[in-house]
Amino acid sequence: MDLETFERLLAPQGQELLAEVTERAGIESDLGLGTRLRKTHPGDLVAAAVTQNHLRGKAATKLGDDAAHLYFTHDALEQATRRRVADHRARRLAEAGATSVVDLGCGIGADLVAFARAGLRVRGVEQDPVRAAIANANLRALGLEGGVETGDATTATIGPDETAFVDPARRTGRGRVFGTADLQPPWSWVRELLRGRAVAKVMPGLAHGDVPAAVEAEWVSDGGDLVECCLWGTAFARTRRRATLLPSGATLSLRDEPAHVGPVGAYLYEPDDAVIRAGVVAELAAELGGWLLDPHIAYVTADRGDVTPLGRRFRVVDELPFREKQLKAALQQRRIGTLTVKKRGVQVVPEELVKRLRLTGPHSATVVMTRVDGAGRAFLVEPLRG
Repeated sequence: MDLETFERLLAPQGQELLAEVTERAGIESDLGLGTRLRKTHPGDLVAAAVTQNHLRGKAATKLGDDAAHLYFTHDALEQATRRRVADHRARRLAEAGATSVVDLGCGIGADLVAFARAGLRVRGVEQDPVRAAIANANLRALGLEGGVETGDATTATIGPDETAFVDPARRTGRGRVFGTADLQPPWSWVRELLRGRAVAKVMPGLAHGDVPAAVEAEWVSDGGDLVECCLWGTAFARTRRRATLLPSGATLSLRDEPAHVGPVGAYLYEPDDAVIRAGVVAELAAELGGWLLDPHIAYVTADRGDVTPLGRRFRVVDELPFREKQLKAALQQRRIGTLTVKKRGVQVVPEELVKRLRLTGPHSATVVMTRVDGAGRAFLVEPLRG
């Protein structure tokens, strides 16, 4: 969709067309609806309206009820921040005393919307004129103040009262980027911003060694999905590393807890990926009154079964043989037919192991296969709620 087509979509005729597409989608077939509407409307405008309706449906899982009122492009929707994550960042920024934010490379404005809702004054800079227009339209669609200008984020002026936010592109023509070398805007520019009043959203796989000095790295998971690492510049940093889990808001900061190691206890915990990436597994163990099974493996064990949103909890039922033949015999004896295998630190492919075992029986079970003191061990566990 080009800028002219988008502006026509915002005009009264385009809005009436979009409303009709929304109303008739699912009643008429896509082909039939498109064919009928092209008899009375320009083909490119019909295509834009049909695409927007489709993207609004896709966006609902990421942006909730807002999606029905917003505008998107395919690529920009993929890059947009989930609403719960954007709201968390905006809330934290407001609580830290920020009053005004400039979003440098704001895309279609998902973060701008969250900042504005948190009571911050917002301004966006976006190089793509179509995305800039969409971001402006999205603010208006939700009745929010703020504006977006077309321009180069790296040369934009940042006001003395503004906090800079940046979400460098993590995709190139070759696909998704997993390191800092190919980020756009460049990583060197992002690092310089973070020396002051700035916040950056980067890939969740960011290495600890890439976090600039005096900057806080916050790994965020949403509904169990590790979605990003948020870097808080020196003006906002409160710790070196942190894990935050949404929607609960549970958080755990690095305290350099010693990694105590011992035998399996009555309960086993599988830390959330944000806890693992932030390197605060030892801190979780300390909170639970527990310890690690192995200094290099992210399983926590304890003798008490505290409920925590920071990891999945299992009751340890028994230890089973680790070797495949003996494991199969033990499971057959228990009449296990449906098996879930969880593993860490051992050369096991769960799906292939389950196929090879060829279990039959009326019962289901979960087995954790991991390493303890350098040796493979298998534990029959019961998943617990909470």
